[in-house]
Amino acid sequence: MEGIMVSAVTGVMNSLLAKLTALLGEEYKQQKRVKRGIQSLKDELSSMNALLEKLADMDVVDPQMKEWRNQVREMAYDIEDCIDRYMLQLHDEPDKYTGIKGFIPKTMKKLKRLGARHDIGERIQELKARIDEANQRHDRYKLDEVLDSSRTSTVEAIDPRLPALYAEVSSLVGVDGPIDELIKLVDDGEQSLKVVSIVGFGGLGKTTLANQVYKKLGQQFDCQAFVSVSQKPDVKKIFRKILSQIKNSDEELREEDWLINELGIFLENKRYLIVIDDIWSTQAWKIIKCALPESTCGSRILLTTRNGNVAKSCCYPHHDTLYQIRPLNEADSKGLFFRRIFGSEDQCPVHLKEVSVDIINKCGGLPLAIITIASLLTVKSKNREEWMSIRNSIDSGIGENCDKDEMKRILSLSYIDLAHHLKTCLLYFSMYPEDCEIDVQQLLRRWRAEGFIKVNCGRNIMEEGEFYLNELINRSLIQPEKMLFDNRIRTCRVHDIILDLIVSKAIEDNFVTVFSDPNSLVSQGKVRRLLLDYRGQENVMPMCSMVTCNVRSVSIFGYREQMLPISDLNVFRVLHIESGNKMMEICGIGKLLQLRYLRIDLVTHLTEEIGELLFLETLDLPRGIGTEELPKGILKLRRLKFLHVHDARLPDGVGNMQALEEPVVSTKEDNLSSINSLEQLGTLTKLRILHLSLSITDENNHKSKHLDTLTSSLNKLLSYNLRYLYFDSYWQLGSAYINLDFSSSPSYLLQQLHIRPLLLHGIPERLASLANLTYLDIRIQQVTQETLEILGDLPALLSLLLVSAFDNTERFSIYRNKFRCLESLNLDCSASDMMFHAGAMPTLIDIVFTIKAHSTEYACANRNLGIHHLSTLKALNVCIDCQGATAKEVEAVVAAIKNEASLLPNCYIQYICLWREEGLEDIDISREEG
Repeated sequence: MEGIMVSAVTGVMNSLLAKLTALLGEEYKQQKRVKRGIQSLKDELSSMNALLEKLADMDVVDPQMKEWRNQVREMAYDIEDCIDRYMLQLHDEPDKYTGIKGFIPKTMKKLKRLGARHDIGERIQELKARIDEANQRHDRYKLDEVLDSSRTSTVEAIDPRLPALYAEVSSLVGVDGPIDELIKLVDDGEQSLKVVSIVGFGGLGKTTLANQVYKKLGQQFDCQAFVSVSQKPDVKKIFRKILSQIKNSDEELREEDWLINELGIFLENKRYLIVIDDIWSTQAWKIIKCALPESTCGSRILLTTRNGNVAKSCCYPHHDTLYQIRPLNEADSKGLFFRRIFGSEDQCPVHLKEVSVDIINKCGGLPLAIITIASLLTVKSKNREEWMSIRNSIDSGIGENCDKDEMKRILSLSYIDLAHHLKTCLLYFSMYPEDCEIDVQQLLRRWRAEGFIKVNCGRNIMEEGEFYLNELINRSLIQPEKMLFDNRIRTCRVHDIILDLIVSKAIEDNFVTVFSDPNSLVSQGKVRRLLLDYRGQENVMPMCSMVTCNVRSVSIFGYREQMLPISDLNVFRVLHIESGNKMMEICGIGKLLQLRYLRIDLVTHLTEEIGELLFLETLDLPRGIGTEELPKGILKLRRLKFLHVHDARLPDGVGNMQALEEPVVSTKEDNLSSINSLEQLGTLTKLRILHLSLSITDENNHKSKHLDTLTSSLNKLLSYNLRYLYFDSYWQLGSAYINLDFSSSPSYLLQQLHIRPLLLHGIPERLASLANLTYLDIRIQQVTQETLEILGDLPALLSLLLVSAFDNTERFSIYRNKFRCLESLNLDCSASDMMFHAGAMPTLIDIVFTIKAHSTEYACANRNLGIHHLSTLKALNVCIDCQGATAKEVEAVVAAIKNEASLLPNCYIQYICLWREEGLEDIDISREEG
């Protein structure tokens, strides 16, 4: 039933109808009376569902019709809960015993099924009575007549595979002037600490402006960080984010005082740039600034806020360090609008010019409003009447007197225009708190568990979910945050104004109940999905005081004692807990028989009860389970598709988990994975993605047998359906080789390959047949010119990290038409010399390589690397191997690098570092450029 749709507009009606259809099949062998009752239920509900779908297409729904719709939707939830319990009672598990031993269990099972059929017969009569009541209300209020007001619109197909489009259309129109003005304010040459505030109402582009300045000036500082705050700031999380960016450290378990002290010590005597985005109160600023030392190093802090008083109080040392952001002028507003829809104003059809200008004027120069309306119009036909209708739906001129309700009305137009399944997926973002950076893969797995995604031909369910997300991004309703190397989205977020709209719609439809402070819980009836945001809240109502027996999904952010009454949650589908650094103890987990998705970031232990969750598809325990061994009960999870567990070995018997598509398993260095588990790994034919970090040797040094078994299993997986292979092992560098076989026909499906620190002897020629390979990170015995020739022919390769175990004496050349798609190259092989020929790597953006300074072939002044041929290069990083070189040779290489890079208009030297420079300590060469 993976393709069944659950939606905000029809609730679980489609899912319910599919289950009723299944119950009528031969598999369940119903009694005639029960079968007639189920058929009657199905017929009545099918008629109601048709009405619900018609209602979903209406912009405005009559209050009586809305009340009927809500009652029918809630009734469908209750009926499905009843049917689910019945189907569980009929569920057959394999018999443990045969013969006489199995007689009593079999008899008990038959009696249980008989009792279940009797109970469901009575329940069906009760449910039919509720349906009859709903039908009577429908007839009494003549609700069919209301449907004539239903609106239809023409929608043109768009290409949702353009995730970078948001950044392109929203970032640089009309901001050149403000960027220059702000840079003058920030970069004025003063050595004392300076705090600059950007102030303006929501949707004006404060974050975009701050981000552009951050990117332009960031490399001038010793360290830099960009963090978002929100209305209810988690100060510890903010400090941890700053630390992770300035010193690449993970301080999850540290307390606030320690973090403040550590930040102060690290930033002392450093020139730093910190951007604090979307700060709401002076109190939050007072705490944050405790960690940011005042010095005379020329440090800068850039703040964005909507509150003028907050902006003034944060400015330092003078109040004149405040920048008031203004709406776009008419020309820039037109530029942003027309560029989003037509590419330019000249391309706008004449019959749409006047109505377009009217729409632009009504947006009042507000970038968020312009982008959102323009994104809506991109999927509309070029019908003037339809554009006029949208124009008339917008209240006139919001401008600088912008009211949040006015903005919501504009954004509502885009929401109304969404297809039903996209409305559902958008509303689900209300399950995340404000200013939350959302992991896309987690989100897609939650959508799948909820039943929001319907599989289409040619795409699996996760790819279809990604398709949905890209459509929402193209509508400018969701913002991509972090991107992967292949331009797929890693994390995303929702603008807080759009989130306000989403939350209000979700609460109105009783789709999600949001609880983030003592006054925010507004009950619309039975709670179906619940967000609990405990972060920063001290005296809030615990979850155990709510009525939770009908809850299907819960998101918990933060921690409270006794916040999860497991025994009440027998219809639970999704449980997502991010408790910060608090260990969670989950008791009674085996009672959640309907659970599909379970994520807990910190859990004390996992019991054998986990094996009772027969429908579980996702088990995500990213920070361990308190033990090095998974419970044997996990092997019962025959529907489990995604498994993520840290510091626990691959379980023996993993071959029983044949539904697995993506295991992410990492062990401790001394936690040996067994031969049996490695062998059974090769039987998992449905694996698409494999992330393993394993210890595969023990004190008896059984390397050979473990490695042979591992190699055999990986080669089997390559012959199945594997798309991504990431493997790390605890092995001494250079101590073991692995021979992967790319000759099987399905191996061409492989898209990403990461093998460390195991060595490949070399690059087999058949590797060039991997036409879909986009990412390659491997370590081989020795990189040669032939290696680069083979890899250079990979047609889709975007990112290459190639490490040589031994030094090279060759001179490498990258020729024209090699690495045609490559964007990122890290070549760690200490080449004797390097030459990039004209036409090589035509799309390269960043490069890291190592080169020897000593050359027997070239005089000091004649080094030519061909870097100037890399016309698209933006970031250059070079490590110079000084072994055997003179100071003049080192200086010549540095000079060649700088001179050639200077010929590239967009290229920036991030660093030039020296390696094995013993005896050259006094050489006058800056190790870091920029």
